[in-house]
Parts: sequence; C-alpha cells; structure tokens
Amino acid sequence: MVKLFFGGFPLDFTELDIAMLVGFHGDISTIKIIRDKKTRVCKGYAFIEMMSQEGAERAVEALDGTKVQGRPINVKIREDKPVPPPRPKFGFDRPRRPRRQF
Repeated sequence: MVKLFFGGFPLDFTELDIAMLVGFHGDISTIKIIRDKKTRVCKGYAFIEMMSQEGAERAVEALDGTKVQGRPINVKIREDKPVPPPRPKFGFDRPRRPRRQF
C-alpha cells in the first residue's frame, strides 16, 4: 500500500468527492479526512492509501497542481519516516549527565 497526502481541497469535500477524483487513477484502500477534534470541521487535507504504487504515481501526476473549485490541490506520495525506538525512562540503560563541580 502507498500513502498519499491530498491537501488544499475545499472544506466541504467528503470522502466520496475525493474518491471520485482519485479513483480514476487506481484502486483506493482508505481515505482519512483530517478534522478538528472539537468542531469536526475539515482542515483541508486528507491521507489516502492506494493499493498500488503505479496508481499512486498516476494520481500524483494527474492531480497535483490542478484546481478544484478555484483552489489548487496538492497531491504527494507520503514517505514513511522510520520510528525511533522509545528511550527508557528509568533504569541502568539511561545515560547519566555528569555532575557539576562547584
């Protein structure tokens, strides 16, 4: 699966509207529109999981920079960053800071 960033679309867009734009270029697995936690108002960007790399590349090539309702949209392939391992909070594995000399 390939993740896409899809941003800059009108705030009244729904998952169906995004699927109608992106679905022509490849099979979509999931669409997640990012909304404000309190008001549930759309923030204007979403993450899309495409089934294939080829479909994702076609969607980026066809849609990035195009205008939808007068607003240019931004479509990019999202590169996953490696997650660093968590640091231990307590114990002997944690490095100590040197003591200050007064």
